[in-house]
Amino acid sequence: MKNEFFGQLISLLILAFAPKIFHFTTELTTIYILFYGIICGFMAYYFFKFYLFYKHSYDLSLDSRKNLLWFYYEMKLNLELYKALTYIVGFILLAFCAIALFTINGELLNRIFAKVSLTYIAINIIVTILLVGVITELWARFYYGKYLKQIKKIVDSMDEE
Repeated sequence: MKNEFFGQLISLLILAFAPKIFHFTTELTTIYILFYGIICGFMAYYFFKFYLFYKHSYDLSLDSRKNLLWFYYEMKLNLELYKALTYIVGFILLAFCAIALFTINGELLNRIFAKVSLTYIAINIIVTILLVGVITELWARFYYGKYLKQIKKIVDSMDEE
C-alpha cells in the first residue's frame, strides 16, 4: 500500500496539469477542477484510513492470535476500502467524461449519436465498468490475497493447537 500511495500521489500531480496538457477551455477547466477536488478529497480520506492502519500495524506484536486476527480483519477491511476508492474514482472520471462531451461541443455529441446507436454506447459503458471491476478485483487479489491467505493459515493453525 505504501508504494501505491506514492504512485497515486504522482498520478494526482500529473492529473493536476491535464487542463494545460489537453488545452481545456475555461469552462471545462472549471468543471475539471471541481471533479479533481472531489477526487482529491476521497483519496485523502481513504489514504488517511490506510495510513492509520499502516501505522497501527507496526505497533503490533504479531505473536498472539488476537493481534493476528485483528490484523487479518483490518487488512481485509482496508482491501475493501481500496476497491471502493477505485470504483468511486472511476465513476467520478466517467461522470467528468460525460459532462466534458456535453460541454466541449454539442455538435460532436450529435454526430456520435448519429453514427452509433444509444444501445451500443450503453453496452460500451457497461463493459467498461465491468472491466474496471474485474481488473480491480484481480489487482487486489494478486497483490494482497496471498498475504491474507498466509495470515489466515497461521490463525487456523493456532486454532488447532
